Amino acid sequence: MSTIESVSSASSAYSGAASLPPAKKTSLGSEDFMRLLAVQFQSQDPMKPMEDTAFIAQMAQFSALDQSSSLVKEMALLRADQQNLSASSMLGRNVTVTDSDGMPVMGQVSAVENSDQGPVLLIDGHRFSLSSVQRVEYTPPVYTQIQTDLPPAA
Repeated sequence: MSTIESVSSASSAYSGAASLPPAKKTSLGSEDFMRLLAVQFQSQDPMKPMEDTAFIAQMAQFSALDQSSSLVKEMALLRADQQNLSASSMLGRNVTVTDSDGMPVMGQVSAVENSDQGPVLLIDGHRFSLSSVQRVEYTPPVYTQIQTDLPPAA
């Protein structure tokens, strides 16, 4: 019966493994760095405090991490602004886009909408992402003559 007991204990160990919490993130953020630094200060020997050079090096690493995070956020905002500017410049122009089936669609951009995935072009009542644009053509302006009912000047 030891075989049955070992199988049932193995199955209970397996079912316990299935209910483990999800894995945590693998990269450290600025809050994690500050917690580690605080723990390091709490656990250091008062008779042998951290050397100034080690502390300065850690603070420089933290500063670089913080600036890198800030740079990534700013670059994302810059990219979104650039995409919006690019999409806005297509208003009134004839464009060729690729539809969801991979077929080319030609039409004039009548509006630009913002979505979570970036700018969306409105062409003949259909929405297309900015990344689906294959060709942009210059569309010359159409001038209409305004008629007035005023008598000619004397």
